[in-house]
Amino acid sequence: MQTKTAPTLADIESARARLDGVARTTPVHHSQTFTRLAGREVFLKAENLQLTGSFKVRGAYNKIAQLDERSRAAGVVAASAGNHGQAVAWAARSVGAAATIFMPEDAPMTKVEATRNYGASIEYRPGLVDEAVEAAAAFVEETGATFVHPFEDPVVIAGQGTIGLELVEQLPEAARVVVPVGGGGLAAGIALAVKAQRPDVRLTGVQAAGALPGGPGFTIADGVAVKHPGELTMSILESVLDELVIVTDEEISEAIVLLLERTKLVVEGAGAVGVAATLHGRVGGDGPVVVVLSGGNIDPALLISVMRRGLTLAGRYLNVRTRVPDRPGELKKLVDLLADERVNIVEIEHIREAADVPIGETGVTLTVLTRDPEHCEHLLARMREWGYPVERLA
Repeated sequence: MQTKTAPTLADIESARARLDGVARTTPVHHSQTFTRLAGREVFLKAENLQLTGSFKVRGAYNKIAQLDERSRAAGVVAASAGNHGQAVAWAARSVGAAATIFMPEDAPMTKVEATRNYGASIEYRPGLVDEAVEAAAAFVEETGATFVHPFEDPVVIAGQGTIGLELVEQLPEAARVVVPVGGGGLAAGIALAVKAQRPDVRLTGVQAAGALPGGPGFTIADGVAVKHPGELTMSILESVLDELVIVTDEEISEAIVLLLERTKLVVEGAGAVGVAATLHGRVGGDGPVVVVLSGGNIDPALLISVMRRGLTLAGRYLNVRTRVPDRPGELKKLVDLLADERVNIVEIEHIREAADVPIGETGVTLTVLTRDPEHCEHLLARMREWGYPVERLA
């Protein structure tokens, strides 16, 4: 049975006062590109520029700063895929408390190292955040440390709600706020703050399909990779959230690429779900929309993979397999023809021995830079005109 109660507007305002001089008031940017693509005014709340790289520091500090000396001496513990762990580690260090963070084994190394660098001890557990939460709860029973839940805590929710207070002031013309939903703490806090002051504003929550029950169990939006939102957060969201929509990893990848290329903002998968939903027409209404970019702590190796995949989906990369006669100069001939089309070759692989390559021919795999999907189709058609068999790989 749910015994915790939702934070009030007064709680959120108190959290804002507590965070004054600690957390940043992050900027809101208008995006002409996303406005054009979405067919409505689009603004971006850049919480990826927050301390520790995500919104999580707001809730973590609001919780830890209120601990008494005895509790601080016993230390704090948290479970996290990375962002919450970094925030708890940073907040604990700022008040002189020790922090132990339980993390999934597959947590991005960028987030793991950042958490460790903030002074926390790291404990790995198999599975997702849910399993790490269970392990952290057991640790609390053994040590007496204070458990800082990533979302199922009214004090943490109040801290996240300070974003809503900022949004109301920064963008009074907003008709809809779009927020990622994992455990639900961010969406619950923002929704409570916004609805208390602007009940006319609509709230859209966005989930990643890969993190949902019945999904593949993997998503590039690791920050929202929670099997089930909390009971408290869901009870709040059921009363204040106007709609809940879902996006795929491919849609998230596209959003990450566009954010980096067009707005120069590095945003992780969880932070990009709102942009993905907006661009794909899943956000209701037609008035100005503000999307919360919840974090920017993306693993560099994943970012490279996402950029390659996103550029391919956008028609900016073309991967093809073809064959050339196994004679001197034939590969150069193909390369020269492509050069005449003003195509830049990123990678080329020469495959002389393969089961599906006829004797007397050589397999060639090419990755080339292209302008758009129409340019991709043009190049495929030209290669066929030149007499090359072409198989598009992506």
